[in-house]
Amino acid sequence: MRKILIIGLGKSAPYLLKYLLDKSVSENLFVSVADLNIETAKKLIANHKNAEAIHLDIFNETARNEAIKNSDIVVSMLPARFHIEVAKDCIKHRKHMVTASYVSSEMQTLDDEAKTNGLILMNEIGVDPGIDHMSAMQVLDRIRENGGNIILFESFTGGLIAPESDNNLWNYKFTWNPRNVVIAGQGGVAKFLQEGTYKYIPYNRLFRRTEFLDIEGFGRFEVYANRDSLKYQNVYGLENVKTLYRGTMRRVGFSRAWNIFVTLGMTDDSYTMDDSENMSYRDFVNAFLPYSPSDSVELKLRHQLKIDQDDIVWDKLIELEIFSSTKRVELKKATPAQILQKILMDKWTLDQKDKDMIVMYHKFGYEKEGKKYQIDANMVVVGEDQTYTAMAKTVGLPVAMATLAILNGKIKTPGVQIPITKEVYKPILKELETFGISFNEKEVPYLGYNPLNN
Repeated sequence: MRKILIIGLGKSAPYLLKYLLDKSVSENLFVSVADLNIETAKKLIANHKNAEAIHLDIFNETARNEAIKNSDIVVSMLPARFHIEVAKDCIKHRKHMVTASYVSSEMQTLDDEAKTNGLILMNEIGVDPGIDHMSAMQVLDRIRENGGNIILFESFTGGLIAPESDNNLWNYKFTWNPRNVVIAGQGGVAKFLQEGTYKYIPYNRLFRRTEFLDIEGFGRFEVYANRDSLKYQNVYGLENVKTLYRGTMRRVGFSRAWNIFVTLGMTDDSYTMDDSENMSYRDFVNAFLPYSPSDSVELKLRHQLKIDQDDIVWDKLIELEIFSSTKRVELKKATPAQILQKILMDKWTLDQKDKDMIVMYHKFGYEKEGKKYQIDANMVVVGEDQTYTAMAKTVGLPVAMATLAILNGKIKTPGVQIPITKEVYKPILKELETFGISFNEKEVPYLGYNPLNN
C-alpha cells in the first residue's frame, strides 16, 4: 500500500483524514497520523483498517526520520515553525511534502535541492493561503487569456461564526488558532497599493482603518488590511496593477471594539507580567490603567479611552467579563496577549453544535479595448459542528487533494511552490466544487477603489 504520513493533528484533521480514508481502498492508501497526543486521532480513525495513530515527538530526530523514511509522502500539519525540519528530512529521504502554511524564508532555501531531487514541497494549500491563491489565479489567468489587462485586485477572507450560531455581541468566535487572532497585524506595518499610491498602516491604527463590503445573502462585513498585500504582486503577475489590497474580514463593529485591547496594550506578546498566576481578570485590566484611590476600574477605563456607558463597545467588554474579580488568570509569567487569549477563549470557543463560516471575496478590475470592467467573486462555506468546521473543510480538503494528486503524478512540477499554476488549481478547484466549495462570480460595473481611502 502507498503510505501517507500526517505529522501533527491540527484542527483540519477531520476532513483531511476523512477524504484520505474514503479514498484509501480505491487508491490503495494507508494513512499514519503521528502526534504527541494520539487520542483524538484514534477517535477520528475509528478503527479504520487502512489507518493508524502513532506517537511521535517531533523533537526526536531518530523517530521523526524513521517515520518519514517509511512513508511515500508527508503532510505536515505542525505549527509553522516546525515545517522546516520535516522538509529537510523529506529531502534527505526523497519524499514529497505538503503543508498549508506560508512559505518561510528557510523553506525557500530548499527550492534548488528539491528540484534537483525531483521533489515537490507544496505550501500554502489551505484556505487563506490556498483557496485564495487558486481561485484568484483562475480568474486572473482567464482575464489575461481573453486580452484583458489587470488594473485592480482586492482579496479578503474571514473565519467567522455562522449566522445561526452568532449569539454574542462581537459576532465572533474562534474558528482557528486563537493566538493568531490575538496577535494579528503585529510585527510590521500593513502596506498595500491603491490607485498607484503606496499606503501604510501602522499597527496602532490598523483596526481603525477599515472598509465595508456586502456579501449577498450574508449582509455587511468590515475588512482590515493584511500586513503585506504586496507579497504576491510578482507571484500573481501584477507588477503593473494600480490597486492591490488583501485583508481580513470581520462583522461590522468588531475592529473598533478590538482596538480597545490594542490601545491598552493587551495584545502585546513581547514581555511577561509578574505574578500573573495570581491575577484576576479585573487585576489584569487594572494593570494597564492609572492609579486612583477612588475611581473604579470601569470608570478609569471609560475615562481613559473615552467610552460612553451606552456605547455598544462598552457592552462588548462587559460581555467578556473582563472586570470579574473572581475569574483568575492562572498563567505563570504570561504575556498580556496570552492572558487576553485565555479571557477570550472563555467566551469565544465554539460550542459542540456551533457552526462556523468561511467567507472569501475577490474583486478584479481590468481594461480591455479601452473599457474598464469588474468581476466580483465570493465564496461562503458553513460548517457542520464544532469538529467538522468550515475552517477544517476549506483547509483539510485542499491539503488532502494536493497530497493525492502528487502521489498519483498529476502534479509533477518539482520545487518549493504554492498553488498558482493550472496544473494545481484547475483539478483541485473543480473537485472542491463537489464538496460545496465554490465561488459565486458576476460581472458588475467597474467601481475601482473606494475614494474615501484615497
